[in-house]
Amino acid sequence: MKLSHIDNNGKANMVDVGDKSDQLRIAKAQGRIILQPETLTIIKNNLIKKGDVISIAEIAGIMGAKKASDLIPLCHPLLLTKINVKAKIVENGIEVNTEVRNIGQTGVEMEALTAVNIALLTIYDMCKAVDKTMSMEGITLLDKQKIDV
Repeated sequence: MKLSHIDNNGKANMVDVGDKSDQLRIAKAQGRIILQPETLTIIKNNLIKKGDVISIAEIAGIMGAKKASDLIPLCHPLLLTKINVKAKIVENGIEVNTEVRNIGQTGVEMEALTAVNIALLTIYDMCKAVDKTMSMEGITLLDKQKIDV
């Protein structure tokens, strides 16, 4: 199997997508942060000193998706048409789901995954003073689509 981001000399290479036609690109990703029950209670009661954990994490995820090409060296800068980040409290933590869309020549998987990671890292940052056992898990791409327009 040949990696698309490696040239014939084994060096990093940004893929040329100039010959591809524009398509609607959609990617969905998910991840979770495991928290202590006491931490979840504090979050539910909006008692974290840094603010509303869920809302701030969702905004941070949106910002993260918009910065994916600044963070990942061979990721193309894209005009994103939709970024949806939803964080919800689940049994033992917070689950983050993202959906990113664009109309372009390359997909938005990295943007969806970056959104998940930045949202989770934001939760971690906001809760680190009260929970020393947090861990992130299950960060995965759930789906990607390309649809002719």
